[in-house]
Amino acid sequence: MMIVASENPVGNVIYECMRCGTPVTNEELSKLPEIKCICGFRVFRKARQPIVKQVKAI
Repeated sequence: MMIVASENPVGNVIYECMRCGTPVTNEELSKLPEIKCICGFRVFRKARQPIVKQVKAI
């Protein structure tokens, strides 16, 4: 699953469920009474942006 950086405004963090991989924003998690995915799993990881940094070798 790929998350595009243009869909993520500045300051909005996207998390992914470790079991099913559903992307959830920080705002959606704050609206719920407990931190839980729709599948019932409570473990999330912060989704990385698909940005590749190139470093010039010396």
